[in-house]
Order: sequence, then structure tokens, then C-alpha cells
Amino acid sequence: MHFMLLTALVTSLFYGGYWLITLLTGDVLATSATVDFGLRILALAVFIGLFVYALYSAYAPVVRELSIDIDKPLAKPLRIAVASDLHIGRLFGIGAIDRLHRLIVQHKADILLMPGDIMDDNIQAFTTYKMAENLAELCKSLPYGVYATLGNHDLYGHEQPIVQALRAAGVQLLNDEVIRLTHQGQAFWLMGRFDNHKRQRVPTTELLAQVNSAEPLILLDHRPSDIAEHSQMPIDLQLSGHTHNGQIFPANFIVSAINRLGYGYEVINDSHFVVSSGYGFWGIPFRLGSRSEIWLITLTGQ
Repeated sequence: MHFMLLTALVTSLFYGGYWLITLLTGDVLATSATVDFGLRILALAVFIGLFVYALYSAYAPVVRELSIDIDKPLAKPLRIAVASDLHIGRLFGIGAIDRLHRLIVQHKADILLMPGDIMDDNIQAFTTYKMAENLAELCKSLPYGVYATLGNHDLYGHEQPIVQALRAAGVQLLNDEVIRLTHQGQAFWLMGRFDNHKRQRVPTTELLAQVNSAEPLILLDHRPSDIAEHSQMPIDLQLSGHTHNGQIFPANFIVSAINRLGYGYEVINDSHFVVSSGYGFWGIPFRLGSRSEIWLITLTGQ
């Protein structure tokens, strides 16, 4: 229905433009029957074009590369792959996991971070189609492994099966937790928060009390709703998703209007924020005005 409305809009614009030209010039460029036939062909072409493009945008991810320099000790570049909102399920499964694996190996990432909505509500398809082996191979391919936090779709009644399945495959979950890792002899911190669907989640300030903020700190927070607050804290890089950049036009304008940062990259008070449109999709396998993506961030310091 959405594609039909967009098709009608495009053909109406062409139709209106044609009659405006004839009105201004006084010349009839074609007969009414010819115009009607041409509009039908145009409408069909626009509809098919929108359908194919939306499908392509959902299943053909782009890699967005970004270099970030922070004022903390990290002399050797850390290559961080970010894939949010996989929504692993019947329509996004083994092929998508293997594609992610190939992209990460190709771009020589050190670590993969997944800020939420890893599963699409449950593990039924994940189990039925035996995706655990593919996810395990992905986890093994990274020098520092895969770290993730849970999003709202991971918490809709199937949290424990999802947690167990991910951990069994080698994904290391940070559910209101922090961990200190070492890269080329220098420490950095990962901090992961539950989605705010979890009412009893720990405040960011309590998690910060557990880290050495003089060392690089990366936060995984599924929703970008607390960016303004987090920009006042010693967080070097926050990674979020959830918004899908609207997924289907014109919802991307709504996402932009209701969020401090609804999509993309921004520096606020020396803190760096990345909100991804997501590697997967929610519901139907279409993206229009957004694109399936992973981010490859090269993080450097002093």
C-alpha cells in the first residue's frame, strides 16, 4: 500500500507537470489516450523500481567507515565493527550472518559490537535453521570477539532463551555490566546497558563508578534517547541503534524530529555518538530512505 501511494504521487507529479507545460505553451504534446497509456507504464515502472530498490536496501549492506581520535591513551588503532538491530529470524538468518562474517574479515576488524535487537523477539527461527554454528564461526573470527547488549526486541518475553542462545554461540553479553579489555598493551573499557524496556536497569552513573574514566570508554546503549545526558559524562564513544533511521520513508523525518541524534555520527562535548540504521530490519524486508549497514570505526588516542 505504501509503495502504491508513492507510485501514485510520482505519476501524479508527472501528469501535473505535463498539463502545466501544455497550459503554458499552448501545445498538446500527445493525445489523452497516449498520455494515459504512458502514465500506466510509468506507474508500473515506478512501483517495480521502488519494490526492487527497497528489497536491495534491506539485504545489501553498506560499510560506513569512520575514524575517531580521542584524548586518552590508545596509541595503536582499534578497529571496531558495529552491527545493531540484526533482528535474526525467518527473513534474516544464516545468509545475513555469513555476509556479516565476510565483511568483518574483509575489513580486518578487531572486535564486533552489537548494541541490541539481535533476535527478532524469540529464538524459534535461530534454533530451527541451526544458525548457532554460523554465529559461533563469526565470533571466533575476531581477535577480541563479539560483545553485545540487549534491545527491546530481545526482552519481549524471551530474554532468557535469547541470552542462553547468544552466550552458547560465543557472544559476550554486557547486561548492565562493564568489562576491561587490553589492546596492544593499553586498556579500554566496554560498558553495556539494558534497553529502557527493562524498568530496573542500572543508571549509567552507577556503571561509570565501576570504570577508570581516564582510560578509553565505549558504551553500548540500544536506544539513543539518553545522548544529551551521556554527553555530560566521560564517555568517549556511544554506539546505539533502534531507530532504523525510520526504515521506510518518510519515517526517517519523524526519527530525526524526536531524537537528539536519530541517525548518523555527531560529536557532543568531546564525546562521540554513532546511531546506526541497523544491519537487519524489522517486520517486512524493505528499506526506503534508509540502508542496511555496518559501521567500521577506527579508534585512536594518544
